[in-house]
Amino acid sequence: MILSATEATATTGSATPVTRRPRRSVTGTYARAGYGFVAPFMIVFALVFVAPLAYSVYLSFFKDQLVGGSSFVGLDNYAEALADPKLWGGVGRVLLVLFVQVPIMLVLALLAALAIDSGRLAGMRLFRVGIFVPYAVPGVVAVLMWGFLYSERYGLTGTFNDMLGFDLLSPLSQQWILVAIANILTWQFVGYNMLIFYSALRAVSGDLYEAAALDGAGQFRIVWSIKIPALRGALVIATIFSIIGSFQLFNEPNILKSIVPTLIPSYFTPNMYAYNLSFLGQQYNYAATVAIIMGVITMVIAYVVQLRGSRKDER
Repeated sequence: MILSATEATATTGSATPVTRRPRRSVTGTYARAGYGFVAPFMIVFALVFVAPLAYSVYLSFFKDQLVGGSSFVGLDNYAEALADPKLWGGVGRVLLVLFVQVPIMLVLALLAALAIDSGRLAGMRLFRVGIFVPYAVPGVVAVLMWGFLYSERYGLTGTFNDMLGFDLLSPLSQQWILVAIANILTWQFVGYNMLIFYSALRAVSGDLYEAAALDGAGQFRIVWSIKIPALRGALVIATIFSIIGSFQLFNEPNILKSIVPTLIPSYFTPNMYAYNLSFLGQQYNYAATVAIIMGVITMVIAYVVQLRGSRKDER
């Protein structure tokens, strides 16, 4: 016969203390597991992002002297950069691309996404692939291809001008070179932004469209009242990516420089300026200063856009 614990205690007349094993903290176990999963990323992030950034900030406080080597100069490099007309000339060209080319590119990408999402476009799959293919073309190949098309001797532009008998198009000229670069950027990235917008449109519930149809809303009303508001978050993301890409402008002007060296100086964009200062001029400290300033400007503009976008979402 098996006695219960109470009966056994009553029979023996004494209670035996029961020892319990301390339970492991579930929260602590999950936290350690989470740290283990995050640790590889954090190590790589620290090595490829935090460490170079910290080293760049460190370099920006020094300057190589002809006598005595590198010496600490404090904020002198920043004061020189803030008064550098070459740097701010490049910033002005980048801002011009940002405020003119980026809106045009985003509008074209939005129209393409809306056309595909409508389901009424003939050859929709071919159109979608055709819009996205330029983004898959390597940037160097794209610039070389467009540089050949822009050529007034052997390219399509020159052939077209010869047919007309006068120079109607001259993209590789002083007044049109920035437009030519903007055209390459638009051709490359419309498909990328179209994919972002189209993905956001596919996430819209079909019930909204059915309710709008029952209320007698037309296609324009559906686009304006349902699709455009649904794209607000995607628009903010695409705008931020475009801002970062505009301030990182380097490949297009740097490759076109080999075709028209007299039109594109080494300081055409801030990235080109920092690159040439570092690798051609051996001015590592000043190049690091330019890079830090441009990083701060990009971060501030991107943050303002994100902040305004989040406020509109809250409304």
